[in-house]
Amino acid sequence: MRETEKHESLFSAIADIQRRKILNILKKGELSVADIKSHFDLSGATLSHHLNILKNAELVRVRRQGQQRIYTLNLSVVEELMLIFNQLFSRI
Repeated sequence: MRETEKHESLFSAIADIQRRKILNILKKGELSVADIKSHFDLSGATLSHHLNILKNAELVRVRRQGQQRIYTLNLSVVEELMLIFNQLFSRI
């Protein structure tokens, strides 16, 4: 993926308020889909859609633990996003 496409994917992922809320919840630690869902009044399909967008943008990682899927923030990409914002808004 080209850098421009990656940046577009990141910005698109954080453009939605629900996805930003998911990221905010995950900053406290890893959670299962059921735990994430308990914070929202969303259908399972809608939550899955948001989680897939975050995963495709590499903002979250997912691992299987038995029948559950556990999500966690991908801090390296979050740090990269913070650097992008810093470059965009810092005075030179």
